[in-house]
Amino acid sequence: MTSQHTDVDTREQRESSMDHQSRPDEPRRGGALTLRIDGGIGTITVDRPEVRNALDSDVLAQLADALEELRWDDSVRTIIFTGAGDKAFVAGADIRELARRVPEDGLRAAMQRLYDAVEAVEKPTIAAVNGYAFGGGLELALACDIRVASTAARFALPETGLGIIPAAGGTQRLARLIGAGRATEMILTGRRLDADQALQAGLVTGVVAPEALLDEARSVAEQIMARGPLAVQLATTIIRHGLDADAATGMLLERLAQSVLYSTGERAEGTSAFQEKRRPDYTTHHVVQPARPASKGREDRGGDQT
Repeated sequence: MTSQHTDVDTREQRESSMDHQSRPDEPRRGGALTLRIDGGIGTITVDRPEVRNALDSDVLAQLADALEELRWDDSVRTIIFTGAGDKAFVAGADIRELARRVPEDGLRAAMQRLYDAVEAVEKPTIAAVNGYAFGGGLELALACDIRVASTAARFALPETGLGIIPAAGGTQRLARLIGAGRATEMILTGRRLDADQALQAGLVTGVVAPEALLDEARSVAEQIMARGPLAVQLATTIIRHGLDADAATGMLLERLAQSVLYSTGERAEGTSAFQEKRRPDYTTHHVVQPARPASKGREDRGGDQT
């Protein structure tokens, strides 16, 4: 199931840990992750239930490799992140590593840079939160476009209790999502939200029984994939970047994107299907990928794991 675009460095590491004999629709276990590609949906599962799926430097490196593989796999149109077991999505950073951090690690900011890459990937991302999403786990969910939760989900940013801050996007993304007041309270007090409270706050878009969580996440992904691929890509891009722009700039981005879409076969297919009372067929339309670099230098993935 190796992507045809995978560079040599990533492929060599993956070949030592992943089972390449599995079929594309079978989960592939390697290191601390399970990766599955099925029906256009790539699912990355942090698979360390014995430590509540805590993140250390090795796990972050594996997450970066998995994200890179799914980013360049043309068969993948949406990406789901979740955690193994029934206790945790990701319970946060590995505290043993955290205790050894030095100032330079904060500037390297490995986790923050990885989550920036999650937020910037050209395909819609969904966090399926199945338990504890604390610290870096909540920040991973915040970097995704959509979050769905099981009734067992719990959310918190407890870093200030450890004498640090949530520095993988927590101070920024949470405030933009649920408002500065609620975000400040969560960060300064370490307050936990249960699934219903997270739904009320707008942190998640839906809450389902634990056994239905992945089906719900896949249902959301399938609904997205039934829409025009370029329309989805441009809408996602404008929403992401419009949040950091003034309203007039956001409106300008809308106009430019709509102008592009008016020129596409995707628009023609969508409007024709509506008039003919049939489902549109977007199978010949694809997400527009940026040019893949000829070679990718691996970043230093040491650094702040919070």
